[in-house]
Amino acid sequence: MEALVVRKLGDPTLPPGGEDSPFAAVSGDRPIPELSSPTSVRVRVAATSLNFATFLQVQGKYQERPPLPYVPGSDYAGVVDAVGPGVRRFRPGDRVCSLASVGSFAELVVADEKALYAVPDGCDLVAAGALPVAFGTSHLALAHRAQLKAGQVLLVLGAAGGVGVSAVQIGKVCGAIVIAVARGVEKLQYLKSIGADHVIDSSKENVIESAKSFLKASDLKGVDVLYDPVGGKLTQDSLKLLNWGAHILLIGFASGDIPVIRANIALIKNWTIHGLYWGSYLTHRPAVLIDSLNELLSWLSKGLITVKLSHTYRLAEAHLAFADLRDRKAVGKVMIVMGSSAKSRL
Repeated sequence: MEALVVRKLGDPTLPPGGEDSPFAAVSGDRPIPELSSPTSVRVRVAATSLNFATFLQVQGKYQERPPLPYVPGSDYAGVVDAVGPGVRRFRPGDRVCSLASVGSFAELVVADEKALYAVPDGCDLVAAGALPVAFGTSHLALAHRAQLKAGQVLLVLGAAGGVGVSAVQIGKVCGAIVIAVARGVEKLQYLKSIGADHVIDSSKENVIESAKSFLKASDLKGVDVLYDPVGGKLTQDSLKLLNWGAHILLIGFASGDIPVIRANIALIKNWTIHGLYWGSYLTHRPAVLIDSLNELLSWLSKGLITVKLSHTYRLAEAHLAFADLRDRKAVGKVMIVMGSSAKSRL
């Protein structure tokens, strides 16, 4: 089978097989993974998602470092290929999605039955493969941690990326008033189309002044929930917009700069600061994560949320997909799609 193998740490935007590339050349000679237990399920991958965490992991800059060599992994969707004798929920041909810590950048991946989620009828498999990490992160952050309520003001930084787009949509499902910050006319137009109440081009506008003008014109006091996958100066500036009792959701630091939030200000303002590492729920609160993903799949099947597919690539073109993440070209999700139907761009 084909798989993308990380042979050494390095720049994931370099073509596989090159001397400096972290990836070995993609070939079809990888062994087919065996079912490892009675409850194992082998899935033929239709699509697997790129997330910023994978980009960092290949460079050795992420908190989790799999031993080399390894096949990287993230959220994916596909069709059940084989099941162990103890499997009760699935059979060959069923459509499923899941999250892999490693292994999904391949034609076949093995997972335990309890780690798989049935993809409802009417849901596109590629879209389902993009759902778990990006939408799961935002759902747990907004609905579970911040308990976002109708009428509250949500400020989303980096709103055109995978988690940002999901946060805007989930914010609207919760009934919030959403301010979305991104770069470029195309991204802002898309954010408006999915319901953002106010959009700000951070490459051309003063984010704080634009947000203040909108809040004043809408007779709103300030921001109740800050959703931040960016970090850096933008985070520091955005604190000026927060209401007393606001929630700050720290999702990541795409800017490369980790902000400092002064504890004395948080005390005076009664702010709640949440660190949100979605993957750790698999270990510490799996039931919460399971309920969250099942609700998201239900929302997807009902059309309450949609997955924006920015670009799709074949496995051998993974370096181009990673370059899209690095260069912030994506509006929504970047995916690796398996099989002859894969297209470089949607």
